[in-house]
Amino acid sequence: MAREGRTAELCAYVEAGVPANLGNDKGDTLLMLAAYHGHAETVSVLASLGADPGRANDKGQTPLAGAVFKKEPEVVRALLEAGADPYDGAPSAAETARMFGHTEYLAWFTQKA
Repeated sequence: MAREGRTAELCAYVEAGVPANLGNDKGDTLLMLAAYHGHAETVSVLASLGADPGRANDKGQTPLAGAVFKKEPEVVRALLEAGADPYDGAPSAAETARMFGHTEYLAWFTQKA
């Protein structure tokens, strides 16, 4: 559901008791999967239900770095609004943006600081 952006269904499960920070065997949380697959609304709803926007997976990757890598500006904005730190993770979202020349994201990160 997170990968497909099925926000209403996923929200109902979380409200019924599924942990907002539920993760798979690689440490990818519901929010990470929604972010990586470009679902800004799902990201926002999960964050509002308690999902940690900065929680890294087992490789140290954060949802924000994934959204930067995938060039998902709406998801990047949603994660920043939810409190994600662009300097967390390895590589961080800021490092990822520099690596790929995404100057718009770097400007957003500077505004957040």
